[in-house]
Amino acid sequence: MKMMQIPTLAAILTATSCLLAPLGVMAQTATPAGKATAKSDPKKKLPEKKLPESTSRAEIKSTAKNLAVAIEAADAALTPEEASIAERVYVGKLPCELGADVTLTADAKTPGYFDVQGKNFKYRMFPVVTTTGAIRLEDRKAGAVWLQLANKSMLMNQKLGTRMADECVSPAQLAVAQALKMNPAVSVLDAPKPVVNVPLVPAIPVPVPAPASVPASAPAAQ
Repeated sequence: MKMMQIPTLAAILTATSCLLAPLGVMAQTATPAGKATAKSDPKKKLPEKKLPESTSRAEIKSTAKNLAVAIEAADAALTPEEASIAERVYVGKLPCELGADVTLTADAKTPGYFDVQGKNFKYRMFPVVTTTGAIRLEDRKAGAVWLQLANKSMLMNQKLGTRMADECVSPAQLAVAQALKMNPAVSVLDAPKPVVNVPLVPAIPVPVPAPASVPASAPAAQ
């Protein structure tokens, strides 16, 4: 009768190692695969957050608009002399000859500037210093000139070479015009010639030479 062989501890460990070996290989194989899947593209970056394009454009447009406004304000600034002229401009609706009229309105946003308008025209004018002392407004782009005198105002267009309105009067100018009709200024041609007083020069006596003496004649011979 054969006796049953009892497996030794070494045999048991060897058998256990043989059974667990395939499982270890499978685990090692699966782990790198998972890692490779997670880090398949190491150079790939997360998308950067960008500002909306519309917001960026709006900021640029706002900055440009503010800069343009600042430049326009600097160009529109008047000198003290020009500001003094602007204070003496007659505003309102001024009747002119031939039934026409011109309306002057002060620009509330830009002190010293005026809107000058009438039938089929509208100008934006500013004061200009003159050597004659007359009040002058200009719209240089359009070539328009508003000239204000003591008794009347007129609107001219230098580019067209025409006078667009004449004999335009405010109440103050009308009073001056009527006063001139009652007491017209004397023309230079009609003024009497001034009398020039020429000082009299005293006469200087002129010495008269004495007559030459006549020598006595010799006695006649006997």
